[in-house]
Amino acid sequence: MTTLSRRGVLAGLAALPFGNPARAARKPYALSPDSTHVSFMFDLSGIAQTGSMPIRSADVQIDTHNLQNSEVDVVLDVAKAKTRLPFARTPMLSPGVLNAEQHPTIRFSSTSVQLGPTGRISEGARITGNLTVRGVTRPITLNASLYRQAGTDEDNLDRLSIRLTGGLNRHDFGASGYPDLVQETVGLDIHAEIMRVT
Repeated sequence: MTTLSRRGVLAGLAALPFGNPARAARKPYALSPDSTHVSFMFDLSGIAQTGSMPIRSADVQIDTHNLQNSEVDVVLDVAKAKTRLPFARTPMLSPGVLNAEQHPTIRFSSTSVQLGPTGRISEGARITGNLTVRGVTRPITLNASLYRQAGTDEDNLDRLSIRLTGGLNRHDFGASGYPDLVQETVGLDIHAEIMRVT
């Protein structure tokens, strides 16, 4: 995995003129599978647990001069989800929770990107989009950070790292099984390495 320096990365990206519509142009980026991780967190009987879910496909379009113009569409493979507790995996995939047999994927499709008050990535960003779980679609907003590869020139944005964090209420999507054992809130932590497609 690429080693990233938050201070060095932000120093370069913070200076970019994100609000210049004349230079707005989305560019396709491809995921680096070995450096991309989708993690989720939940409480089971009051004990914090973690799991992971692989990405089936992704369409990432980044406008480095106007991040508000960027788009992300990601599909996760529910059937291959894992948890650190092997016995918890079967109930998680069951009809009462993720219902993996009937709904084998989870999809997030962005609808808007909001930067900080001065339009600089150093203040972070928020990505709003539609999340579809079990065939139910609800809006969700995730906190976002974007970094370039440490040690590269400030204008070298060929390889970037994205981190998305947030949470959801599983009952909003009908994944309400085992309410006495599993807390309603599920945390999300997504780290993706992306490379510009030439």
